Amino acid sequence: MKLRTIILLLVVLTAVVLTGCQSSADETAAGAPPADAPAADMPPPAAPTDEAAPQSAGPDGQTQVDEQGAVTVGVTPLNLSAHDETLDFEVAMNTHSVDLGMDLSTLATLQTDTGLVVPALSWETSASGGHHVSGKLHFPSNPDGRHLLDEVNTLTLSIQNVDASERVFTWQLAQ
Repeated sequence: MKLRTIILLLVVLTAVVLTGCQSSADETAAGAPPADAPAADMPPPAAPTDEAAPQSAGPDGQTQVDEQGAVTVGVTPLNLSAHDETLDFEVAMNTHSVDLGMDLSTLATLQTDTGLVVPALSWETSASGGHHVSGKLHFPSNPDGRHLLDEVNTLTLSIQNVDASERVFTWQLAQ
């Protein structure tokens, strides 16, 4: 009798967990952000595709979204007008089919229209993987002794190999 009760409880618990995952997927498909989604407004993940999806700017004109493959990546620059020690970007990745446990600092570069290319310093996130990951990507702001954005009109962030060969985000800077 005890074994039967334990098996029944396991079946019920499994059904509850699966129903919870389905609810989350249904909410995301309906446009509601998952509970662990970043504050930035991001659309739900798109259906997998091999074609590059165009970027779209968020409501503030700064957030950009790339929906290639099965992963939606949203990027928001945090301090492009400041002369801080680092240039920081909020990155949010959402999917329901790819593990997002990669270290973006090894996959990202920042390039200026003056030809300077800078690798990321660090990727700061509290998640070690999963399907909804957000964090901050940091780049050095003075890689050659002067501020990276001095006399720069266009800044491009490239992220390699996140369920697409390359994701490119470009911002026009006011000078």
